[in-house]
Amino acid sequence: MRTGIANLPLHGGKAPAWLFGRMKALAREISVFLVSEFGPEEMLRRLSDPFWFQAFGCVLGFDWHSSGVTTTVCGALKEGLKGLEKHTGLHVAGGKGGVSRKTPSEIQAFCEKLSLSADPLVYASRMSAKVDSAAVQDSYQIYHHCFIFTPAGQWCVVQQGMNEDTRYARRYHWLGSGVKDFVCEPHSAVCCDRTAPALNMVAAESDAARKASAQAASLHPDQLIAAVKKIETLALPERHHILLEDLDSKRLHGILLATHERQPADFERLLGMAGVGPKTIRALSLVSELVYGAPPSFRDPARFSFAHGGKDGHPYPVDRRTYDQTIEILRKSLNASKVGYTEKAKAFQRLARFEAVAPPRRNDQ
Repeated sequence: MRTGIANLPLHGGKAPAWLFGRMKALAREISVFLVSEFGPEEMLRRLSDPFWFQAFGCVLGFDWHSSGVTTTVCGALKEGLKGLEKHTGLHVAGGKGGVSRKTPSEIQAFCEKLSLSADPLVYASRMSAKVDSAAVQDSYQIYHHCFIFTPAGQWCVVQQGMNEDTRYARRYHWLGSGVKDFVCEPHSAVCCDRTAPALNMVAAESDAARKASAQAASLHPDQLIAAVKKIETLALPERHHILLEDLDSKRLHGILLATHERQPADFERLLGMAGVGPKTIRALSLVSELVYGAPPSFRDPARFSFAHGGKDGHPYPVDRRTYDQTIEILRKSLNASKVGYTEKAKAFQRLARFEAVAPPRRNDQ
């Protein structure tokens, strides 16, 4: 299942070398301890928890409210565990930008050494990215994808998208052991600072739209284009996040010919097809409503706020209760970890500073 989403402000730059080197070391020690005590599957579970992941980034010393915590923590984990895959059972693939596109080949390289079939893992990597970029269209473009798996075939995903207009990033967490259906309510928790209408083709209430979209994609292109040309003359309702250019009949013909030839049996197979991206899904979702009477959901999957706030009141005052929960998670993790005394002491000092900046709690808080 997708286990959570976090929204974070976009910050430029990168971690200085002196900090990143320490982050790699501490990430390695904490990971090795957790694996030795609880097994690699527990590390996957924790990484898939947006609260724990954020806490992990805090104790490693990175800015808690920066979008860079995602890419930097994943990078530190990948570099820190390099060469220890046989010992920890954790294999980290992917990363930011162009590195994310190498995820399938990195998975295959690991699997060759493990004599493990890479196909299910590559499929999980690709589908989790497609769901968060095409099936759920919330204005965030995926630019970071990290896939962590074990020799037993267990996996988790930490990926992030950006919205350049709002200057925010949204992080998506997945845990493979809970995936039973990639395209129907794959998440158990969604956390973010703000919500807005979004095309949500994996909502339960989009079931009819998913079936209609797969049915429409299987029709001969000439039949569907005839319907699209009629729709092009309509005045679309404001609530739709679909543009008339998404219904360009000339552009659609090529991809619809491919879907007709493949005859996808359901929405998951349609979504998994090469070339089927956000514009195709938007067009088919509109066709499913206006032709088949099967409207998609425009409910943003976000359910509750994740971030703690800031000491200067931005984006809002510190949420002390949530902050206390994060600190408690960190304390329990650090108390149990076998990291060096110096690094552990520094981590506790950072926690003490974080707690000190929280404003006094009022009686009504």
